[in-house]
Amino acid sequence: MPDMSASASLAMTQLATLAKEVDEDKVTPGVLGFIVFAVMALAVWALMKSMNRHMSKVDFAESPAPKTEGSAADAEATGPAKPRQG
Repeated sequence: MPDMSASASLAMTQLATLAKEVDEDKVTPGVLGFIVFAVMALAVWALMKSMNRHMSKVDFAESPAPKTEGSAADAEATGPAKPRQG
């Protein structure tokens, strides 16, 4: 099995030269930006999981409204609704 320390040191020397090429005047988010982004991603994931749990409890099946004969007769007796003046 090949020695992994040699390839690791080669990778680190290449990354070190890339780090020197970074512009010192450029603003980057850094570690704090990553931590804030990760916390927000975890919060959104937790909210979505909670919403999924709550939505699964909701029963969307709508029962038919009870039909009464008196309601239709009452609506015909009163006539159409009059517009409100005022």
